[in-house]
Parts: sequence; structure tokens; C-alpha cells
Amino acid sequence: MSTATLPLAAATESSLTRGLRIFLSETRLELTRSLRTRTFSLSAIGFPVMFYLLFGIMMNRHETIDGTSIARYMLAGYAVFGVVGSALFGIGVGMAADLSAGWLELKRASPMPPAAYLAAKCVTAICFGAIILTLLCTLGVTLGHVQLTLAEYAHMLGLVAAGAIPFACMGLALALIVPFNSAPGVTNLLYLPMSFLGGLWIPLQALPKAVQHIAPLLPTYHLAQLMLGVFGAADPTKTQASHWLGLLGFTLLMFGVAWIAFRRREQNA
Repeated sequence: MSTATLPLAAATESSLTRGLRIFLSETRLELTRSLRTRTFSLSAIGFPVMFYLLFGIMMNRHETIDGTSIARYMLAGYAVFGVVGSALFGIGVGMAADLSAGWLELKRASPMPPAAYLAAKCVTAICFGAIILTLLCTLGVTLGHVQLTLAEYAHMLGLVAAGAIPFACMGLALALIVPFNSAPGVTNLLYLPMSFLGGLWIPLQALPKAVQHIAPLLPTYHLAQLMLGVFGAADPTKTQASHWLGLLGFTLLMFGVAWIAFRRREQNA
């Protein structure tokens, strides 16, 4: 029995090692490609940083809302804005481009595990989110006089990683439904209103009551509230559990839509 078990264990270990090596290589190449694609990397990183510098620091440096400085409050909002944009455009538009060019079909014909492609894109979105968060925190601490502890920064990094998953599923659904030529426009039509209505650009307290009632229906609101919870500035009428459940429900919904779209593509192929 031992002689039969050892080759099986060795084969399993070899398979796991090979899969991990493929995943790491695909992630490295995807991250390198995204960083070198300046139209993506500069916009994904530049817009949140520029908006935070203008509206969170330069225009409202000494302003407060409910006892929290605007620079500190908007740090959470633009961190969410950055990770959502990285996930939607990196996965949604990027995958739509790969489908249009036939690149994804070539990858599927190769020995590479299909999950490695999606995982690499998701990790790349998380890396971009971490870069954006780090730049925002640096600006907030150095120019906006934001008090930020290492524990708070680590907590925000964890939320960036977890928060990328729901919007990665949304990007996947968009890539499978929307043609590449329309993908950037459709993504913006969803991304920008979700950001505004979710309170990422302007504190919800400063928005009309109608918008405040719409916000809890959006995943951007729930992720922003979790970010604000790091600073103790989240909406006291809602619990953290409700925000996590909101993100979980959105993730399952988007994954279901993506799965249905994928099955239809397979049937029509």
C-alpha cells in the first residue's frame, strides 16, 4: 500500500507545485502588462490620487464632518473608488479585449488552468488597489495632516483585498455580456454613478435625502462604510455585518450572471 501511495502523493505534489508556478507566472505577466499599459495604469492610479488631492486635501483640508476631517473621511472614499475602478476596468474591459482578440481562446487551448487567468487578473486588481491606497495614505498623512496608524493602514489593505472580489465578479459579468467596443463606455456608465451615489466623492451627509435612500442598495456604499468604519466614521444606524452581507449578496448575484452568460457563450460557440 505504501508503494502505491507514495507515487500518488508525489504526483499530487507535483501537480500542486506546477499549478502554483503557473499562477505566479500568469500573475507576474498580467501585473507587468497592466503597469506597462499606460492608458490603464495612469488612469487607474492617477484619477483617485488626483481627485483626493484636489477635493480631499486642497479644497477641504481644514473642514470636518461629524467630527472627522474631510481629508480623513475622503481617504476612505477614494480608496474604494480606486479599487473598484481597477477591478472593473482591469477585469471587465481587459477580459473583453482578450475575448475580442481571441487571446482567451488561445489560453483555453493551452495546458494552463482556466482559474489561473481569472485569479491573476483579480490579484492584479488587488495590487493596483494597494498601490492606490498607499499613495492616498501618503498624501493624507503628509499634506492632509491625517492621523493614521499602522493597524488602520493594514485594516484598509485587507478591505481593499476583500472589496476587489465583488467588483471582479461584476467585471467578469460585463466582459461576458458586453462587446469590447462598448465595454469601456458601459463600464463608465455603471462605475461613475455607483461611485457618486455610494458616497465615494461627496460625503452622504452632504447629498440629497433621495440619494441617501438609494445608497444602501449599492455595493460601493457598503464597501465605503466598511472603510469608514476603520476611522469610526461609518453610519451608526447600520452594522458591519449588514455591509458584509450586502457585498456577499452582490458577489453571488454577479457571479450568477457571469455563469449564465458563460454557459450561453459555450452553447452558441
